[in-house]
Amino acid sequence: MTNPQSLIPNHQSPTYDWIVVGAGIAGAALAYELVKKGYAVLLLEQHATPQNATRYSYGGVAFWSGTTPLTKQLCTEGIARHQILPEELDFDTEFRELDLLLTIPVDINPKEVAASYTRFAISPTLLNVKEACELEPLLNPNAIAGALTVKHGHIHPDKTTQGYITAFLRAGGEMKIEQVTNLYPQSLCLEGRNALRPYSPNLLKFTEVQTTTKTYYSANTVVCAGGLSRQLFQSSNVSIKLYFTHAEMLETPPVDSIQLRTLVMPANLKRFQLETESSKNDGVWTQPDCEVVPPILDTGAIQFKDGSFRFGQMSRAITNPFAHIDSAESEATMREGLKKILPILGDLPGTWHRCLVSFSHDALPLVGLVSEHERLYVFSGFSNPFAIVPPLAQRFANWVSGGKDEIILKLCPQRL
Repeated sequence: MTNPQSLIPNHQSPTYDWIVVGAGIAGAALAYELVKKGYAVLLLEQHATPQNATRYSYGGVAFWSGTTPLTKQLCTEGIARHQILPEELDFDTEFRELDLLLTIPVDINPKEVAASYTRFAISPTLLNVKEACELEPLLNPNAIAGALTVKHGHIHPDKTTQGYITAFLRAGGEMKIEQVTNLYPQSLCLEGRNALRPYSPNLLKFTEVQTTTKTYYSANTVVCAGGLSRQLFQSSNVSIKLYFTHAEMLETPPVDSIQLRTLVMPANLKRFQLETESSKNDGVWTQPDCEVVPPILDTGAIQFKDGSFRFGQMSRAITNPFAHIDSAESEATMREGLKKILPILGDLPGTWHRCLVSFSHDALPLVGLVSEHERLYVFSGFSNPFAIVPPLAQRFANWVSGGKDEIILKLCPQRL
């Protein structure tokens, strides 16, 4: 592995084959797959202690949830990838399969809900109230008309990401904790020897990435900054149809006295409707501090192997990524919802957190070259990240190395 010195005047900055912006699950997996291909890769992350959507997620791997040939294939590849990742990365990702319980409110017909799930690769099984409570004894039987259940993958999102990063560094990658402020997709043409192994022309092209402390140069840059991706592109005068919600959750310390057997979520997730409605008009996202649609609550909970809980989730479509949110009011709303479904969890001591979750209008990620900007890529907007990021990271690395990939082409930003 070489780390070529820059051909930039004064030789002040190293030059990389790839700069990956963002070290959540998307950036970490992609950086790892790129360095495996022999590229010189720099991974940039603004927080030493993660504050991203990966950090505050449930860690679910919905490998059963594909609804089209494309998503079914990616989900199948994703679960196969997770089964071998711990050995490949030499890191315990805490991968397991558990029962997902999708609760149905008392005022909804369970059979109608079950019928809406027949389009998935694996259709969940409909349970009556008694069966649902036998599977998950912590449920409030008076709050549900029934539930759906299906086997669901689960990982520890932080540990999986750290596993990717550790393997990336071990393979020769480089990581820095710096905040990216600007991207300059205009290529810099420099005469000189070829410092980048995958490229042969004597006329070299570089992209420029500015952080709060330094400027880096790379043959290619890929933005994997999740909910901050849109803001970063906008600050660099690059237009992209990528959006985000403010997702809020509560996290508890380890609890030994209570055991949640399943991952509990509502059968009718409001978040997907919020994403569809809030992304109909791209122009509204240029307005500062605009709440595009009202907030929603999807009450759910998961207990990790160490006994800690994460539950929530409030989602808000506000155009300002740094918008003020009344944490006390949000926490009270989430706890009220939790007490209805899982009463014993409602008063557990916990800490309120929020993060940004990126998405696109058609629920598929944006993967590939950004329109009209040679050597600037995006890898963001994942609605089912833990299922499809690992296989897509592999596919992306193969594609930029010269391989053909119809799935990558179908996910290009220009489709929207």
